[in-house]
This record gives sequence, C-alpha cells and structure tokens, in this order.
Amino acid sequence: MRIVFMGTPDFAVPSLLALDQPGWQVVGVVTQPDRPRGRGQKVSFSPVKEAALSRGWPVFQPLKVKDENFLAELEELRPDAIVVVAYGQILPEKILQLPPLGCINVHASLLPRYRGAAPIQWAIINGEQETGITTMYMSRELDAGDMILKAKVPITDTDTFGTLHDRLATLGAELLVQTLTQIEQGQAPREPQDHSRATYAPMLNRETERINWGAGGQQIVNLIRGLNPWPGAYTLWEGNPLKIWQARFEPGTPLADPGTVVELRAEGPVVAAGDGHLVLTQLQPAGSRAMTGADFLRGRKLQAGTKLE
Repeated sequence: MRIVFMGTPDFAVPSLLALDQPGWQVVGVVTQPDRPRGRGQKVSFSPVKEAALSRGWPVFQPLKVKDENFLAELEELRPDAIVVVAYGQILPEKILQLPPLGCINVHASLLPRYRGAAPIQWAIINGEQETGITTMYMSRELDAGDMILKAKVPITDTDTFGTLHDRLATLGAELLVQTLTQIEQGQAPREPQDHSRATYAPMLNRETERINWGAGGQQIVNLIRGLNPWPGAYTLWEGNPLKIWQARFEPGTPLADPGTVVELRAEGPVVAAGDGHLVLTQLQPAGSRAMTGADFLRGRKLQAGTKLE
C-alpha cells in the first residue's frame, strides 16, 4: 500500500512512524513550511518533517495545498491512501478524491463530539471524564466524515493537556494501524456521524485563556489543567499577565470577592473564587520562569487583599 502522510505537530509523529510496516510504503510526507519559532525566531522544521527526514522519506511543504504544482506532484506519487493527522490546512476536493482507499483522518475526540482545532484542551476544560480517538474517512465538512474506529481513554483528575495529548498521540498511532489494516483487507466499518450530536472545540484565544475568578473553583482548575503546558491560563496582577500552571480547589464560602488574595500560605497564595478558594501552587510572572507558589511568595511582595483580575 502506497501512503502519503499529511501532518505537522508533535501529536502527528507517532502516527507517521507507525506507518513503517511491512508491505506499506510511505511515498511522501506533507507538512507545513518551515517557520520561525521561539524567542530567537530561528527557522526550524516541524516535528513531522524531522521524523520524516530521520526515516529518509520525501518531504513536501506547499504553502497552500490547493497549489496546482503541488497537486500535480501528489498525483505523481499515486497514493492508495492519504493519512491526515493535525496537518493544519483544509484539503480541497481534488485531494479528497485522489486516493482509491480514501483520505483517513486521526482525530483526538470521540466524534461527533469536539470537532475542531482543540479537542484535547476543551475536553479537559469542560470537565469531561473520558475522551479518545476516532479514525474517519474525510469529507468536505470539517471532522464530519464517516467514522471507522474509536478508542476511549479516561481523563483523570490530574491530567493536563500535556499528559492527555501524549497518551492520545500514542493511541492514535495504534488505532491508525488497525484502521489501515482493515481498510486494506476490505473489512473496515463505515459509520455516518449523527450530526445532531456534534459539538465543537474551537481554536483557543486570549479571552479563553484568561481566568474568570467568579467562576466555580473546579471550573477554574479544569481551565488551568486544559491549558498546561500550552498556552497557559493567566490572570492580571498589577496590570501584567500572571500564568497559573497548577492550583488546588478548596470548596466553601469565599472570604472575599472573586480574585482577591485572602491568605498567603507556605505553599502559595490563596485566592477567592465563586464557590470557594484556589491555592496557587505553580505560577509564572511575566518575563520569568515557572516557579512554585512558595518561591513566588519569597521573591515578590504580594499581600493579602490584592485583587487579581
């Protein structure tokens, strides 16, 4: 089976490497163009490009997948199947119709729930108890194609976006191999989605990332977990962003207005929320590194009665 893989971030790497199977040939890897990253804005490869080069697989990096030259190159590769995992561009109909076995997507949710760009983060933010991976045949509408296989994983109370991301990336690779094997054998199921049950996981923005101290304490903790290690939940202290990486909720009657620092404990500041208090155990002030709540209090003059916004 001749396979073209399309993907870009770390999440896609295990799926790409899982394609190194007897009888399968990765004839091309398509990823986003090299871009400046980090504080130094040094041009760097995507994680998928690095993985592809390590295996000696040819890499293609079109600015736009609709480009006629790229489409001609793709046709020349004669793929039996195209696998798409977090690529970052919407595929035109011409690509969707190209491979005889279809375009197969690995999506990090139990579809039709959490269609969209940030399913892992939103599952944690919304307090879900489980999530998973769905493989599907791609269609013109985003994440709306017929489903092939599903696998579930629990979301624990201590899971963050980072820990859940890594588990799902591994699970996605395993499910992809099962999916392609069944497709190759002509035994793959095909289940249409119930579009009336669809929910969405839109891209994150600065407003999403900002803590609303008037919300429930567990809701705030879920936001913090869902945005750790990227991009981070934040509040404003003296007009500057203060990222909160870890916090513990203590339910009860709040001792002050939401966002007010009510106590300075050895483990970190205690802040009033809508239905209790949050102990901030890991923080990151603007221009500094992440630190424990204790280290934060030792190095900064935060006082009880201060309002975080």
